Amino acid sequence: MFLLALFVGGWRFGVFGLLGTVVATLTAYLLGVSWPDRVWPGLEGFCGTLIGVSLVLYLDVRWMTVALVIVGAIAGSVLTSALNVLLTPYRLPTLTAPFCVITSVMVIGGPSFHRIWAGHAGAAPPSATAPGTAMSWTYFWQGTFNGVGQVFFQNKWYVGVVFLAGLFVSGWMTGLVAFVSSLIGLLTGWALGAQAADLGAGLYGYNSTLTGLALFGTFIAVTPASAAYAVIGTVSAAGLTAAVGNLFEVVGGHTLTWPFVLVTWVFLVAVPMLNKIKRAG
Repeated sequence: MFLLALFVGGWRFGVFGLLGTVVATLTAYLLGVSWPDRVWPGLEGFCGTLIGVSLVLYLDVRWMTVALVIVGAIAGSVLTSALNVLLTPYRLPTLTAPFCVITSVMVIGGPSFHRIWAGHAGAAPPSATAPGTAMSWTYFWQGTFNGVGQVFFQNKWYVGVVFLAGLFVSGWMTGLVAFVSSLIGLLTGWALGAQAADLGAGLYGYNSTLTGLALFGTFIAVTPASAAYAVIGTVSAAGLTAAVGNLFEVVGGHTLTWPFVLVTWVFLVAVPMLNKIKRAG
């Protein structure tokens, strides 16, 4: 259903996302990463998906983009293994960090290479052409669904609905947590006075969506205390979204899922000190 959602968003997202997935998964398999523990469950492919989708968004459909997705997915696979070695002793998952590193390196370095950057698509935020903080009902409801879709760089609300449906198929609680987390991210941005067009595009919801899913049921056991903990995490991710975006503004403002990665790592590291919060599993 996620793959279907990408194709609904546009054939280029489906094709390049699938290319990244296949290359990353095949790389891990050929290099001998554990099949039952890592490759089969898809843990070696999802960062490749994100690399493929992000690069075709930023660089557009070109043969150079195909080459960069292949190279990026291979590098992302190796980086995933490296981060697993470093983080496993601390019981920390790699999350989407490999994707963030590879894509950040490519889009920050891209302007130095004419064959990469000439004619690139770019990705200015909606507020660049529609500034203002006046919130509308359309921005509100579309932004909630877009907060789910923007996990894969999709800003069409109906694509977010397909992604959300896939999450509900995975489990009713998974879908509900994703929806509520996206809404919390949007409300946090609105309360702080973020640009309304960016809220409507889901730019303040997708990191919160991922953070909520990570901190409530995936890596943290489901309890009333962990629900409150996850809410704090989702709010933090929304706030950090603006901070990371502003920090990266000099290189294009590519926030990616850095806020999700950083917030989730911090909140997981803190767990041993928190008697009310327990790790899942």
